[in-house]
Amino acid sequence: MPREKSVGAIIFRREGGIIYYLLLHYPSGHWEFARGHGEEGESEMTTAKREIREETGLNNLKIIPGFREYSKFFFRRTYNLKPEEKKTAPWIFKLVVLYLAESKTSNVKISSEHQGYAWLPYEEARKKLMKNAKGVIEKANVFLLKKEEAI
Repeated sequence: MPREKSVGAIIFRREGGIIYYLLLHYPSGHWEFARGHGEEGESEMTTAKREIREETGLNNLKIIPGFREYSKFFFRRTYNLKPEEKKTAPWIFKLVVLYLAESKTSNVKISSEHQGYAWLPYEEARKKLMKNAKGVIEKANVFLLKKEEAI
């Protein structure tokens, strides 16, 4: 079975005591975090920073230590296939590794890979995400709230 790995980050910013999460809108219609495939010889962190910069224009992020989560799922790459070919497209196992990164700016410049973006409070962001990403944002939100309580 083919396998893919993407690396990125759950990007957030604080404004008026509220945490806002950045979601990117993909042409397929779903909302997701900034992420992408690594290039040969890249570490996960290097991939995450490069993909974030390419997809959002953000480059002055603070990576939050102690958070590294992942989601995994199966999918079929069906774009550009004829309807009869879609049923026989091979399943692909996908692993997505996500870090947590804080932005001090709300200015986002999305790439041509996306059709939009939104900064959303936790509940709204969670509702927009697909099932596999909901668990990751839940963990990120709990992590941030515990961190704030410790201060």
